[in-house]
Amino acid sequence: MAKKSQKDRIIAHVKEFYGADPEYLWEKTPNSGVFRNSINKKWFGAILDIPKSKLGYNDETIVYVLDIKCDPLMVGELQKQKGFFPAYHMNKDKWITVILDDTVKDDTIFFLLEQSFDLIKPKVKKKKQ
Repeated sequence: MAKKSQKDRIIAHVKEFYGADPEYLWEKTPNSGVFRNSINKKWFGAILDIPKSKLGYNDETIVYVLDIKCDPLMVGELQKQKGFFPAYHMNKDKWITVILDDTVKDDTIFFLLEQSFDLIKPKVKKKKQ
């Protein structure tokens, strides 16, 4: 049995833990989709297929990446690690891009997805007593 791609493992994880399937919104990039919170519809991730050149490589091979919303304090540190890049097509202060080629371990990505989901989930308002 063939091992699932990291992209497929991430999609399966998001579906299982957050109940979100990727929404494919763009006709020009039909393999790129976003993950939304089902309550407030905010994005907490986006899987995109892009040329490696968009990540700074001298290579036009198409790769999958995951954009994840991130604590701005973590963005700079993550970018120092292999497999992480400034956010592709997103706010570079609050999002990070991860290449989905098994450079970054699934557990690390799952942890970052959890943080991303927490950053965009609806805030619970306390009742006045």
